[in-house]
Amino acid sequence: MPTIEARLAALGVTLPAAPAPAANYVPFVITGKLIHISGQISQGPDGLIKGRLGADLSIEQGAEAARRCAISLLAQARAACGGDLSHLKRVVKLTGFVNSTPDFTDQPKVINGASDFLVAVLGDAGRHARAAVAAVSLPLGVAVEIDAIFELA
Repeated sequence: MPTIEARLAALGVTLPAAPAPAANYVPFVITGKLIHISGQISQGPDGLIKGRLGADLSIEQGAEAARRCAISLLAQARAACGGDLSHLKRVVKLTGFVNSTPDFTDQPKVINGASDFLVAVLGDAGRHARAAVAAVSLPLGVAVEIDAIFELA
């Protein structure tokens, strides 16, 4: 079975350094065998991915923003595991927030960008419980923010 790192490489993804918190909180908390990862906002190599679904961004662009959040979540998980993703057992839950117009109702399709990516990287261990929620705005005008719970092996 390929390692998580091998699957990431096969997808052409290099995890960035775990983003530092932007305020008075920690990026993750480990309690028992669970890692609770703080919300990761949509950002790519060129900076923040901003916009509002239903106005500025397509579902596909929103899904890519969610995928970028999942990459940051894995970077935080790697930091929580001391740099070794083999300590992850599974993804337990994602909560996705989508910067949306009042009439936009495809938040689940947007958050699929994160869910599909995690399954591609972790296989069945990437399948998780989930919520996909509309938000009238998100920090710094980003399109998506996602927090997560991972289980340690």
